[in-house]
Amino acid sequence: MNKLVLILSFLILGFTFSNSAFSQGCVETTSDDGPQIVGYIQPQFNSFFFDNDVNGNPVKPSTFLFQRARIGILGSIPYDISYYVMAELSPVAGGPMLLDAFVSYAPVGKYFKVSMGQFKSPFGLEVNTPCFALHTIERSVVTNQLSTPLRELGLMFLGSFGKDRDIVSYKVAILNGTGINHLDDNNNKDIAARIVVAPIEWIKVGASYRSGFVGLINSSSDQKKRSRYAADLSVEKMNFRLQGEYIWGEDLGLMAVTGGGCGKSTLALDTYKKNGFWAHIMYMTPWGIEPVIKYESYSPGGTEYKYMDVTQNFGQTTWTFGINYFLNDWTRIQVNYLFNAEETVGTTVNEFANDAIYIQVQAKF
Repeated sequence: MNKLVLILSFLILGFTFSNSAFSQGCVETTSDDGPQIVGYIQPQFNSFFFDNDVNGNPVKPSTFLFQRARIGILGSIPYDISYYVMAELSPVAGGPMLLDAFVSYAPVGKYFKVSMGQFKSPFGLEVNTPCFALHTIERSVVTNQLSTPLRELGLMFLGSFGKDRDIVSYKVAILNGTGINHLDDNNNKDIAARIVVAPIEWIKVGASYRSGFVGLINSSSDQKKRSRYAADLSVEKMNFRLQGEYIWGEDLGLMAVTGGGCGKSTLALDTYKKNGFWAHIMYMTPWGIEPVIKYESYSPGGTEYKYMDVTQNFGQTTWTFGINYFLNDWTRIQVNYLFNAEETVGTTVNEFANDAIYIQVQAKF
């Protein structure tokens, strides 16, 4: 498997054609005059509505933060070469750290490009929507849980076909599978792929796939494996936009220790299936005001996950009611109210107060 991947990679890299380069990052270079500095900041205010404390007083924590603060450099080099580097400076988002950094070669223009470095995994619609172009402040729970790692070190092949517009777009990547800024400790690589088809101008249908192993193979245990599938739809017509995505995942090998003979223990491989979806609709008014309604649902399949710093193992749904106000092409204000509802499992009612209000200001440069 590994030898075959390497041979195919070098064969594809060996083709030599000529044309202009194009970028796969959040922004694209607009000239060949040299490096361009790009970035954006997202100062934000969060207010949470939790249950009462032991004295019966309402718990309403709130905070100011930087959701993201990013700066980068991108540009083109003759011929057919481009580069993209982006750093995250916000400590809330884990910074300062290297976010994206890759070099791309586009031998036949938009039809085929190869990139090597660190970049977003080509899985899912919401993941591959730039952070500054998200229609709600937060990505959905199912995206955050089933699309990770969001960024990886690896090799990607991508391109699109269509004369006047992109009718078919594709991305295929070979990834470390260990997450952002991590060297490979796998004996295998992850494979991720995404294809988007636009049969007519205002409809796009996408499908994504990812599979890989987690951790090292050794003589005493099997290797954990994860598989992910996703399908998405985008419709944009007369200032209306409707988008939705369904993601299904299976984790094999969340290790469960069972009893063994002679005082030993053995490792049994359990299988966990998870799934969820999100959908939102919005309308852009002539005044730069865009109301948004989003619904999302996530079923963790009995596994634990964190939401708003609370660890839980039951499903939940979230309604997001939002307003996006665009002051200009570079600045916007977003206000979101999140109404959360937790799943009842058998006779156990898991519902608790955890609604929230988010307010974010964004400036791009």
